[in-house]
Amino acid sequence: MDVYEAVTSRRAVRGFIDRPVPRQVLERVLSAAAWAPSGSNLQPWRIYVLTGRPLAELKELAGGRVSAKDPWDEREYEMYPSTLKSPYRERRSAFGAERYSALGIAREDWEARQRAAVANWGCFGAPAALFCYIDRDLGRPQWSDVGMFLQTVMLLLRAEGLHSCPQMAWSVYRKTVAEVLSPPDDLILFCGMSIGFEDTTAPSTRTGRAPLAETVTFVDG
Repeated sequence: MDVYEAVTSRRAVRGFIDRPVPRQVLERVLSAAAWAPSGSNLQPWRIYVLTGRPLAELKELAGGRVSAKDPWDEREYEMYPSTLKSPYRERRSAFGAERYSALGIAREDWEARQRAAVANWGCFGAPAALFCYIDRDLGRPQWSDVGMFLQTVMLLLRAEGLHSCPQMAWSVYRKTVAEVLSPPDDLILFCGMSIGFEDTTAPSTRTGRAPLAETVTFVDG
């Protein structure tokens, strides 16, 4: 698979089959992803990978919180501005409409949308999950470095025939994740990432992208 195919075939998959991901594949991907760029080579990502019983334990604990209607943990960072301006507001709205339409969920059916969101805590059935932390003393440029690392991971997973789903949603269950991982106090959980082989029978959609002219300006000589 060449780089262009990896980029264009990568998407957030929300349905995986129960087929284990070999440890050596995950090690190969993460070893190569370590070459992702970071300012002054700080490499600010701290990664935990869960499979097997530890991942099952996390899913059980998260599922228990859902069943108990336990309130979310306070966020340690803001996922989106409280007021999204145009065109970001429209893009987010379009994404929601496309996703829930693929699931056969009406826009006004809030309960069904909530049930769909619960699948996050089961990692959409994935047999492997990655959790990405960053030191709380680092700044915005280092968060950007983490994003470049995670994109590199996702593209390398495609080269291995695997799919993924990055999940900032885990930030609201960060205390549950910490129960299993016991990360140092100086780290913030940025996101989780479900990893595995796609369940091609699960409902899915491919969200569109803005035309190039909306996001790119060429300044020619």
